[in-house]
Amino acid sequence: MIFKKRYIALVPALVMAGCASQQTTQKPVRQGNVEITQTQTIQVKPTPQPETQPTPKPQPQPQPVAKPSYNTFYDWKSDFSSRSMASGYDAQTIQRLLNMASLNQQVISLDSGQPEFSKMPWEYVDSAVSDGRVSTGKRKFAEQRSFLSQLESRYGVDDEIIAAIWGMESSYGAVTGSSSIPSSLASLAYDGRRQEFAESQLLSLATLLQRGDLSWSQLDGSWAGGMGQTQFIPATWLEQGVDGDGNGHRNPWATSDALASTANYLSNSGWVRGLAPFYEATVPTSFDYSVVGSKQSAARWAALGIDTIDDVYLDADTQMELWLPAGKDGPALLLSPNFDVIKVYNNSSSYALGVSLLGKALAGQGGLNKEWPRYERPLSTVQVRNLQRRLTNAGYDTKGTDGIVGTNTRKAFQRWQADNGQIADGFITQRSASSLASW
Repeated sequence: MIFKKRYIALVPALVMAGCASQQTTQKPVRQGNVEITQTQTIQVKPTPQPETQPTPKPQPQPQPVAKPSYNTFYDWKSDFSSRSMASGYDAQTIQRLLNMASLNQQVISLDSGQPEFSKMPWEYVDSAVSDGRVSTGKRKFAEQRSFLSQLESRYGVDDEIIAAIWGMESSYGAVTGSSSIPSSLASLAYDGRRQEFAESQLLSLATLLQRGDLSWSQLDGSWAGGMGQTQFIPATWLEQGVDGDGNGHRNPWATSDALASTANYLSNSGWVRGLAPFYEATVPTSFDYSVVGSKQSAARWAALGIDTIDDVYLDADTQMELWLPAGKDGPALLLSPNFDVIKVYNNSSSYALGVSLLGKALAGQGGLNKEWPRYERPLSTVQVRNLQRRLTNAGYDTKGTDGIVGTNTRKAFQRWQADNGQIADGFITQRSASSLASW
């Protein structure tokens, strides 16, 4: 039996403000060898449109053209100041900001550093749902429940997901960073590896200070420029920041502003109301693992024998991705579009999984049913480079040899597995990749 459940339409595209309608739909769903066509009449009710607050934006201004390198930090400061003021930025604000900035070599080291070993997915998840983070989170979630429910109603983003990002980014506002944001961004700009990014963040920071949303006395954050309780970078806060407490300012260190802005950001990034980030599933014994990592409709996954563990209601046409974060011996997850939306915060599948599982824990739900294969061991950075080089030389292009196990490397390894007698689950470990990663 495939998907032992019925499909219903979420129909977000059918909902229009100020009108109600009925629509009759027919959706074929294959269960086993039988194709079932279900007819449903869906009542579409008007959805109240959220009140929007116009966000004043600075007039578009040309970005200063960056030079590739400078002899000294002072040289960069002088040049950046000249270019910024020539582009129309306030001279006094720029100068005061640069006077606060000092060269931080540790930031440069952190930006270019790599861990010695890649992490296994369960290591990230264990940290995300640690006893302390969950217990503190449940208390904070209860304290903010009324406000978070209002945000869910307004923006459509699950309240526990907003709270989980709050917990992941700053331990619910307790740890917002102790690095000078002007120094961090100026150091990154001077280093040159991400000069354009860092300079654009400094200009956005200047605009926020001039607008009055930020205080000159409160400019400490992460070494990479993250600010406040949900760690927005300045340019994103400039675009997505919301005045959650109604005091006329958008302050990322204010709890209500931070939570409301997170909901706004996820909503604007495509969050689908009523859809979980992932659904744990089972994989049949006889399965073509080459489709792992691809996006298919929910009905198509059902036809391939993928069944969710819990009864869920999905639109048959919803595009889902089958993800095996720990290969064939670990959990199997059907990822919804909302999983990708979470990654706007941190483009890491492990991060999105951590947020999703923390959200479930805060809501009093259980975690994953399938155990992790904790006996598996990761590759070192040197071994990953060996793997990438040998895969590429063998015709399985990894798009670079950076020592990081990313999507391109996993897909290349998956193709190699299929051609070399392994189950093509794409999971890179000391056991599965020993012949390619050894010295």
